[in-house]
Amino acid sequence: MKPWLGIWRTAVAQQVLTVYENGRQIDYSFADLMKYHGPSFPGGVAHAFKVMERAFPLLAPDGYLERREIEIDTSFRGPGGRDAFEMVTRVVSREEYHVDPGLGERWADGTHRENYFFRLKYRGSEVELIIEPGHIRDEFYRLGAKKERTVDEDIHLNWLKQEMTDWLMALDARAVYAPVER
Repeated sequence: MKPWLGIWRTAVAQQVLTVYENGRQIDYSFADLMKYHGPSFPGGVAHAFKVMERAFPLLAPDGYLERREIEIDTSFRGPGGRDAFEMVTRVVSREEYHVDPGLGERWADGTHRENYFFRLKYRGSEVELIIEPGHIRDEFYRLGAKKERTVDEDIHLNWLKQEMTDWLMALDARAVYAPVER
């Protein structure tokens, strides 16, 4: 094992998202979200984790968020993100999770940023986040959108998914997602 890998895994293991349900604290780690989602789309789970990690302190500076009062609008269509948001906030089952690919159109600049826009609402507060440039490889997006892939392309796409997951989870959420300036 590479020496830095153990340090990275320890840091990721210590990252948790905290929400409340009827006043009772619930903590979710990235590993918890991956167990719920499964292995197919780890990058989407990592994106959702970073969005929540970035947005929660902005929505509730005191750290208290009742999970069933959070709403999410996004341009992100990935099932990993949807599952991660559902596990932490129950937005999908409450029908408070809305996907609209057009929400991020103003960031369409050839870097695919428009697909990574998130609006979270909580008790009258709202925060909009957009991914910072440089976190999505063109190759990942191109290969993921390809209708018919070879076995080698599928293997490479899975490697790209894991690479993105590792990259995102190693970064502070503030380096990945920025609040939208109005």
